[in-house]
Amino acid sequence: MDAELLVALKALSDASRLRIVGLLADGKPLPVEELARRLSLSPGTVVHHLNRLREARLVESTPRRPYVDYSLRLGRLSEIGADLGRLAHEQAGDDAPVGAPEWASAEEAKVLRSFFENGLLTSIPAQRSKRIVVLHYLADTVFERKHRYPEKEVNQRLGAVHPDPA
Repeated sequence: MDAELLVALKALSDASRLRIVGLLADGKPLPVEELARRLSLSPGTVVHHLNRLREARLVESTPRRPYVDYSLRLGRLSEIGADLGRLAHEQAGDDAPVGAPEWASAEEAKVLRSFFENGLLTSIPAQRSKRIVVLHYLADTVFERKHRYPEKEVNQRLGAVHPDPA
């Protein structure tokens, strides 16, 4: 099993950390003091939980004197979901690279199945090796070789497979 996935799942296995994730899920960054007040926990306890969530790459911090605001990395939650989906496919014996491009190995086909659904990119992989596979696939399917595209057209083509072409 992927070590990063285990760290994330362990971080999410604590009730206080899940409550922190819930408070940050609305997209508004919050300082430690506000989180502590809303959760009826000490600021030190909240910092401990935020550090565990940061290790799992689930939250990020932004300094705002005299505070530090914390926000949830929603993309990371999507990656965790995709990883869990990949595990489910592996458990079901879904190893054959069905519908995968010719160049894709069995492992690369698994990566593509994990991050694409009905031809749409569901999330962008955090791991470099997986991101390279996804970019290779996009280069093959969305663009023509030896053709120069203006930025606007690149964004339009990528926008057809993912809502955020940036």
